[in-house]
Amino acid sequence: MTQSLPTKLRTNVRLLGRVLGDAIRTQDGEAVFRQIEDIRQASVAFHREGTAEASRLMDARLARLSPAETVRFAHSFACFLLITNIAEDQIQRRKGRDGDARPDTLAGALRTLQADGIGLDEVMELLAGALVAPVITAHPSEVRRKSVLDRQAAIANILDAMDDAEDETGDAAVTRPILDRDLLRQVSILWRTRLLRRVKLGVEDEIETSVSYFERSFLTELPRLYEHWLDVLGHPERLPSFLRVGSWVGGDRDGNPNVTQAVMRRAMARQSRAALRLYLDQIHSLGAELSISGEPEAIPPPLLALAEASPDDSPQRADEPYRRALTGIYARLAATYPLLTGEAPPRPPAGPAAPYDGPDALKADLQAVQDALIASYGEAFAQGSLPDLIRGVEIFGFHLARLDLRQNSAVHARVVAELLKGAGVCPDYEALDEDARCDLLLGELAHGRLLHTPFADYSEEARREYDILTAAADLKRRYGRDAIRAHIVSNTQSVSDLLEVYVLLKEVGLYTPAADGEGPAHTQVFAEPLFETIADLRAAPDIMRRYLGLPLIAELVAPVGVQEVMIGYSDSNKDGSYLTSTWELNQASIALADVSREAGVRLQLFHGRGGAVGRGGGSSFEALLAQPPGTIGGRIRVTEQGEVVANKYADPEIARQSLETLAAGTILASLRKPAATEQAAPHAEAMDAMAREAMAAYRALVYERPGFVDYFFAATPISEIADLNIGSRPTSRQAKRTIEGLRAIPWVFSWAQSRAMLPGWYGFGSAVARSGVSIAHLKELQESWPFFSSMTANMEMVLVKGDMAIAARYAGLVEDRALADSVFGDIRAEWDRTTEAVLAITGQSALLDHNPDLAATIRSRLPYIDPLNHLQIELLSRLRRGEDTEAVHDGIHLTINGIAAGLRNTG
Repeated sequence: MTQSLPTKLRTNVRLLGRVLGDAIRTQDGEAVFRQIEDIRQASVAFHREGTAEASRLMDARLARLSPAETVRFAHSFACFLLITNIAEDQIQRRKGRDGDARPDTLAGALRTLQADGIGLDEVMELLAGALVAPVITAHPSEVRRKSVLDRQAAIANILDAMDDAEDETGDAAVTRPILDRDLLRQVSILWRTRLLRRVKLGVEDEIETSVSYFERSFLTELPRLYEHWLDVLGHPERLPSFLRVGSWVGGDRDGNPNVTQAVMRRAMARQSRAALRLYLDQIHSLGAELSISGEPEAIPPPLLALAEASPDDSPQRADEPYRRALTGIYARLAATYPLLTGEAPPRPPAGPAAPYDGPDALKADLQAVQDALIASYGEAFAQGSLPDLIRGVEIFGFHLARLDLRQNSAVHARVVAELLKGAGVCPDYEALDEDARCDLLLGELAHGRLLHTPFADYSEEARREYDILTAAADLKRRYGRDAIRAHIVSNTQSVSDLLEVYVLLKEVGLYTPAADGEGPAHTQVFAEPLFETIADLRAAPDIMRRYLGLPLIAELVAPVGVQEVMIGYSDSNKDGSYLTSTWELNQASIALADVSREAGVRLQLFHGRGGAVGRGGGSSFEALLAQPPGTIGGRIRVTEQGEVVANKYADPEIARQSLETLAAGTILASLRKPAATEQAAPHAEAMDAMAREAMAAYRALVYERPGFVDYFFAATPISEIADLNIGSRPTSRQAKRTIEGLRAIPWVFSWAQSRAMLPGWYGFGSAVARSGVSIAHLKELQESWPFFSSMTANMEMVLVKGDMAIAARYAGLVEDRALADSVFGDIRAEWDRTTEAVLAITGQSALLDHNPDLAATIRSRLPYIDPLNHLQIELLSRLRRGEDTEAVHDGIHLTINGIAAGLRNTG
C-alpha cells in the first residue's frame, strides 16, 4: 500500500538513522553508539521537562566528555541531521512528481487565473515582456562542503532507487539487498567525511561552488522546463525565455576587498566554460544522431550553406548535410572556446573555422538546422535535444549567468571626488551639498571629456574601481551584451549616488554622452539603487522621483523602458524588527510602483531576500502572492543566498520545482485579481501603528539597552561564526564591536544558533499589545490579506524552531548575571507575548496546529538539534574558561554546522 508523504518521511528517517547507527557501531563500536544515544536521551528529557534538575544532569553528562568525545558526538548529531535533510528532500521530489496538479506550477497558475476569468492570451502578453531571475550570491551561511553535498546526493539517489524497486514486481527482492549494501556504504563514507573546511573559502572557491549549481541543475533543467511549458501552454508560436539566472559571485565587491578585476575575469571565464562545454557536447551528440542523407537539391539553402562551409571534407559524410553542418558549427564554437575560457576545447574540431562573434550567431546557425529539419521532416523535430540546445543558448549565451556589479555608494563618492580633483574640476566634491553634486555630475555626463589619466597617482581604492570597470567593459565585448547589465549601488541615499556610477562608467566607455545631432546619451550598464535600512526605504520614493525626473535618466531608460530598484530585507530587519521591515518593504514597493508609473517606465523590483525569515526567507511562492498588487508586473529578480542555494538547486529535480514555483508565483501575482480585502490601503492605519510599536520595542532592546552588545557577543557564537571557513567576506564592516557595523547574515545566523531566533519575531508581541489594534481586527487581516497571513506564518515557523529553555542556557554564558537576567528577561517576555498573539490571531491552541505536517517535520529534528545546542554551550564555556584547543574549536564549529543543517534556513 502506498504510504502518505509524512509516513514515508518517518520511514525514511528511521531507515537512514538505523543505517547510520550500524555504520557507527561497525566503525567505532557499540560503546560509542550507546554514549551518543545517552546524550540524545538526556537532551530529550531536558526538552520534555525543562527543569533545573534536567539541566543539571545534562551539564554533568557533557562535562564528563573529553574534547575528542565531544567532537565525535557533535559530528554524529550533525550527520543525523544531514540524513534527515536527505529524507525530507526525497519527499519534496515525490511531491514534485505530482506534476501539474500542484498550485505552484505553471499549469496550476493557469487554472487559478482561468477561474478569475483571465485567459491564455493575457498570460502570453505578460510573458512577452517578463523577466524572472533568481540571482545566486556568495553570502556565507552555507556550512556544508561540496564533498558532503555529493554524499547526500548519492544517498538520495539510492533512496529513489529503493522507491522504484518497491513500485516494480519480480526484481524487487533481488534489487533491495544490493541497494541496502550501497546505502550502508554511502552512509559509512558520510560518517567518515570531514564536515568542516580546513581552509577559509576564497572568492575563487565561491565561483567554483556557484558554477557547480549551474552545471548540476540550471544548464540542463531550464531548457527542459521550457519544453514542458510549451506542452502546458499548447505549443504557442513563441514562448519568450523570460526565466533566466544571475550571479553576484565575482562581481559583488561591497565590503569584500577580495573581489578584483582578475577575480571577475575568472568568474566569467569559468561560467563560460561550463556553458560552452555543454553546448559542444550537445552539438557533438546531435552530429552523431542526425545521420540523415539527401541530395543537394533537396536540402534547404541555409542548411546547405552551413554544410558547404564545414571543415568536414570526409567523403563518408558527403551526402549527410546535417552532420556536416553540425561539424562546422562545432568547429566554430571550438574556435570560440579558447578565446573565452583560456583553455583548449575538450574535443578537437574537424578543422579550422572562424570563431563566433557572439551567441546570437551560434543560435542562428542552430536554428537554421532545426528549421530545415521541420521543413523537411515535420513537427516531430519541433521538440527534443536540438530545440533544447537552442533554448539554452538563448538563455545562457556565452556568459551563462548575468553578472551584477555591486559597490557601496561611499566608495563611489570617494573615487569620483578623487577623479574630479585630479582633473582640476572640483577640489572637494564631497564637501558639496546634494544639489551642487548633481549639477556637477550632470555637467560631466553631458560631454565626452574623461577625468582619468594614466599619469596621475591615484589611491589603491580608485585604481581598483577603475580596473574593475575597465574589465567589465572588456567582458561585455567578449561575452555579449547580457553578460553584465547592472551596477547596484548599496546604501543609496541620494540621486548623486546613482549619477556617480554613470560618471565612472563613462570613464571606461560603458556610458556615452549625447553627441550633437547624433542621438541621445546611451549606457550599456544601468545604475540601480539598493535601499536597505528603514530610513532608506522611506526615502526611496522621493529619491527615485527626482532621479527619474531628470531628462538624462529618461533618455537612458527609454530604450528598455524599465528601471530596476533593489530593496533589502536583511538590513531593514536588523534596523527595525521583522514586522516593521516587512511593512516598510510593502509600502516602499507600492510607492516605487506609483513613482515609476508617473515617470512612464516599468518598475522591476529586485528583492534582496536571504534564507532566514529575519532576512526575508520563507516560502517563495507565498511571498510572491503576498506582494502588493501592481508591484510585480511580470518582472522580478530575487537573491538566492547561503544554504538556500544548495537546498533549492543542488538536486536537479528540486531545482526544476523551485524554478517553476518562482515563475508560477510571479505570473499569479502579476495577473490575478485581488479582492478588495487584499489591498494594503484599508489596513494601512493599523499596520502603521503596529510597525511603530514593533520598531520601538526592538530598538529599545537592540540599540538603546546599555550592555546589549556585550550580551549578544557572550550569549551567541558570533565570534566563532566569524572563524568558520564559509565565506570570503568579513562578518563585520568595521573592527569596532557594534550592532550597526555587523553584517546582517552573522547577526541572524548567531541568533538562530542560540535558538532565540530574535530577528524573526521580536517586537510583534509588543506591537499587538500596545498599538491599539484589536485581536478581532488582526483576525480579519489574517483571514483576508495574504501579506499579513504570510508574515504570521513565517513568524510561526520561527517560533517553533526556537527554544527559550535552550536560549536561557546560552544566556548563562554571560558573566554579568544582572545584565543576562535583564536582557534575557525582556527576550523571554516578548517571546511569550508574541506566541500568545500569534495563537490568538490564528485561532490555534498550539503553534502549527493548522499545519501538522510541518510541525511534525520540525519537531522530528529536535532530538538531534537540541543535543548540538547543549554541546555547543558546553564547548563555549570551556573556550571562555581558557581551554583554547583545536579540539574545542573543531567541536564548536561542528555544532554550528549541525545546527544550521537541522534548522535549514538560518542565514
